[in-house]
Amino acid sequence: MAHPPTPRFPLRLRRLRVLLLALLLSATALAGTASGSPPASSAPPCVDPEVPKSKGYDAATKHDTAFNRDFRHCFTTVRGVQMHYVVGGTGPQTMVLLHGWPESWYEYRDVMPRLLPGRTVVAIDLPGMGDSTGRPAAYTKTVLAGYVHDLLDRIGARRDVRFVAHDFGVGVTYALAAQHREQAGGLFLMDFPLVGENLSFATDVRPLSWHFSFNVQEPLAERLVTGRVGTFLDYFFRHSQISGSPQPGDDPPSPIPPRSLDEYTRVFSRPQVLRTGFGLYRTWSQDEEENKRLERVPLTVPVRLLTQDGLTDLMLPPVRDAAPGATGTDVEGAGHWLLEERPDRVVAEVDAFYPVR
Repeated sequence: MAHPPTPRFPLRLRRLRVLLLALLLSATALAGTASGSPPASSAPPCVDPEVPKSKGYDAATKHDTAFNRDFRHCFTTVRGVQMHYVVGGTGPQTMVLLHGWPESWYEYRDVMPRLLPGRTVVAIDLPGMGDSTGRPAAYTKTVLAGYVHDLLDRIGARRDVRFVAHDFGVGVTYALAAQHREQAGGLFLMDFPLVGENLSFATDVRPLSWHFSFNVQEPLAERLVTGRVGTFLDYFFRHSQISGSPQPGDDPPSPIPPRSLDEYTRVFSRPQVLRTGFGLYRTWSQDEEENKRLERVPLTVPVRLLTQDGLTDLMLPPVRDAAPGATGTDVEGAGHWLLEERPDRVVAEVDAFYPVR
């Protein structure tokens, strides 16, 4: 017995429903764009995401379409400190970026997209700094390194991490690699005097710049800077080059873009961040003693040092006390702010040191 033909109306109805759903989703996306909401990110999801305690954490990125396409902000609490980090990429090579003073993860903002191919990139605000919230147990670099180690362990970056660090981030990175050797696959370091057996804070480092002496004054530094953070940071960025002392009346151009100065002013206006930043300096002599102990077992992973013009001879030998195989060079014509002054050179050096296979 022949079956009657199947009606075509239900199929047309299903197609119409699919079309309507697509139109609805498109309209929602357009509405989000029009209202300023960030587009969907291609970055990996946050691990155990938390509500951020720092309410202004996205002040510099909320309307940054390119950033929100490739990266996302994440928050994870480690031993009472809510750690803030930015993650992007899904490549097999894990690269961790650690900032210095008086900056935050944001110092890497302009180079991060160029580091993405073949990598998962994680830029971290050090404990108590940037948009991380809470007071770390101490400001020594071994203690701060413990928080970074635990955070990376929590998010699954437990082995063969490729570190990139600037300024005090170098001290934290070295302490982490020396204490958790399985976690570090290499150290790319930028412009930092690593105190230890053959480099002293008191005699070798402190005389190099006015701010080394100012920042250790407790509580005078906080009292003078509170309420004047933007003025202080602007002056510091203009007059912080070790290669030359400012002359009376000099007002050199700032190496830091205005948008970056605004962001650093925001985060260092948080009292805990100002206190932690000065704390990095006040524990430098203790770091020196701890580094002497750590240097007894030299690092064997690859280590590369990039410095401002003319400072390799000062900074490379103490790095070799920690890692005898370390190599290094300076960047002609550049000052301390390598990521802002020579971003192309930094990216080229990082890619050469950490090739993506």
